[in-house]
Amino acid sequence: MKFTVSSTDLLNHLQAISRVINTKNTLPILDNFLLELNGNQLTMTASDLETTLVTTIKLVSAEGEGKVAVASKLLLDTLKEFSEQPLNFEINDSNLAMVIKSGNGEFNFIGQNGDEYPIMPELNNKAQSLVVEAGKLLSGIGNTVFCTADDDLRPVMNGVLFDMNEKLTLVATDAHKLVRFATDYVSASSSTDQALSFILPKKAANTLKNILAKESGNVEILFDEKNIRLKLENYTMVCRQIEGKFPNYNAVIPQDNQYKILADRMLMLGALKRVAVFSNQASNLIKLEFVNNQAKISAQDIDFSISGEETIDCQYAEEAVKIGFKSSFLIEMLSNLSATDVIFEFSDPSRAGLILPAENIEGEEILMLLMPMLLND
Repeated sequence: MKFTVSSTDLLNHLQAISRVINTKNTLPILDNFLLELNGNQLTMTASDLETTLVTTIKLVSAEGEGKVAVASKLLLDTLKEFSEQPLNFEINDSNLAMVIKSGNGEFNFIGQNGDEYPIMPELNNKAQSLVVEAGKLLSGIGNTVFCTADDDLRPVMNGVLFDMNEKLTLVATDAHKLVRFATDYVSASSSTDQALSFILPKKAANTLKNILAKESGNVEILFDEKNIRLKLENYTMVCRQIEGKFPNYNAVIPQDNQYKILADRMLMLGALKRVAVFSNQASNLIKLEFVNNQAKISAQDIDFSISGEETIDCQYAEEAVKIGFKSSFLIEMLSNLSATDVIFEFSDPSRAGLILPAENIEGEEILMLLMPMLLND
């Protein structure tokens, strides 16, 4: 096999798919990329058995066909040091010796038999389909994946729920915080005997988020009882979905909240970051007190005799009310919103609080829920 390819194009595609490769793999072959030559097209695959990512690239020129597995770290580290230039690859079909020739050098690799690489799982003929715009899918995953858990006892919380009704709803929760994101989708298959929902694992979601930033057009998603396949313009991902029943997320969202506060998001975020420095390192408790169109943000660590307090303007003219939150969670949630102003809603300092953008982006609805922390005073 012989082919010529742009060094930058090859590096960009390999870096994108390399995110699924684990540092420690159960099968040594998974430390490799699978390179498959067919005509003037090179197909590259990376996998950890749970998630497989495939991409293709058009070649400048090519001879022969076949496949070979190449050490991913060695190949990436080599390609990173090249400026943009054509690279010539020559692979001996009998012993899989590989030579990469640049304008000034020659680099020798030993490949492995590509037939030993795991085959991408196929979906069954009962697979359901969903088509969604790449930009909306990116926004949905970006706004929810940070809220997923790392919980071995409740694996359903270790991913993002895709729930399809009139709208596509993405939900993530770790039992302390929850995000619900709703948007439009292009199309979805209709079924009476199967629920149109699946749980996308966190690793696949994070990998997808990085790839979608450079994609356009529509994403076609197929899913059966076990696997999910996402077809993008330049990439195809197949991953094993998380099996199990996701919690009833709508049931935990409080309705009819009597306390509603409107605040500038960046003003609030800046104050929270400054005051959070003085919170107790174990609890990260931060107290919010709303009264007379002002929000007083305070924290203290009695063990070290330190405290911080800051007051910002907000819109709230009702009776004074206090509520406590874990500062790191609240900062994380406000950081993941893009709205200029945010609305805080809650019915009681001991019940979950809601954080909503004052204005949603057209075609999107975001709701964030955060469990409070009890205050001593």
